[in-house]
Amino acid sequence: MSDPRIVRAAAVQIAPDLDSGAATLAKVLDAIDRAARDGVRLIVFPETFVPYYPYFSFVRPPVQSGQEHLRLYEQAVAVPGPVTEAVAARARRHGMVVVLGVNERDHGSLYNTQLIFDTEGRLALKRRKLTPTFHERMIWGQGDAAGLQVAETAIGRVGALACWEHYNPLARYALMARHEEIHCSQFPGSLVGPIFAEQIEATIRHHALESGCFVVNATGWLTEAQIASVTTDPALQKALRGGCHTAIISPEGQHLAPPLREGEGMVVADLDLALITKRKRMMDSVGHYARPELLSLLINDRPAAPVSVMHAPRPQVPAAAIHPDDRSPDHAFSRHAAGLEPAVDD
Repeated sequence: MSDPRIVRAAAVQIAPDLDSGAATLAKVLDAIDRAARDGVRLIVFPETFVPYYPYFSFVRPPVQSGQEHLRLYEQAVAVPGPVTEAVAARARRHGMVVVLGVNERDHGSLYNTQLIFDTEGRLALKRRKLTPTFHERMIWGQGDAAGLQVAETAIGRVGALACWEHYNPLARYALMARHEEIHCSQFPGSLVGPIFAEQIEATIRHHALESGCFVVNATGWLTEAQIASVTTDPALQKALRGGCHTAIISPEGQHLAPPLREGEGMVVADLDLALITKRKRMMDSVGHYARPELLSLLINDRPAAPVSVMHAPRPQVPAAAIHPDDRSPDHAFSRHAAGLEPAVDD
């Protein structure tokens, strides 16, 4: 039986405000409002868009990045907190699923975090990038597999990965095995040059084909003035251009709308979820085309924690060792100490 669901999706290519996290959040809320007027039910923003991707770390050595790193700490997002509350309220107002990348601050560490808000404003998923790439390792901590999940939302099963996590085939397989229907990918944009955009296109089209799902991909954008504010070195400025490929891909690996490679804007397309079955009828990588008795994936989905408490078992005293007629205070205390009964107050 065909799937009658059709979901209008928007992938946003947008420039952050490099001076103000509050101003970047305002751009997020405005984009949600504009998308709602076009009937959009799923909107995806770029990687760590709030307050901004740490572009400085790509062109500055660590010894010169301390001040900018601290500024990122000051504007980073608490989850939950005022930023998540504002986005949740806007998702609820418009009945929209919102996928937002943030720099999350958890006490003394920052994380590359992806948030999925459902149509009623519920935070359906929070996950952290498993392994930051190259320069990013000086900025963010490592994530864990606790968030390597697919969110059940009002529009379907939604999964997400950030940037080069798409080069981790086991991470992608974990979401495929959980039968994601819409995959939301996020890249920083304005990095490396045109070759990065070509790599993004190859990556997201391959995932759509292999997983038999839709891919909604958002990349960021920097203006020339913003590039100059990050570095005044013309040679380094070249590394902050290109790398933009905002697009929506079908389960058959086709663009559903012209991709966006420069400037700000939205790519909007209707996702006919019936195409998922059409693709998987021929090739279901985690179903009839899989061989789990030969090849399978083991996932440790326990949250990474700095402290794990192991409670010592209470000592057990044989009941026969205690005379039933002994009602002395000393004896009551000994039974409490042995864990056989609570202490008795006078």
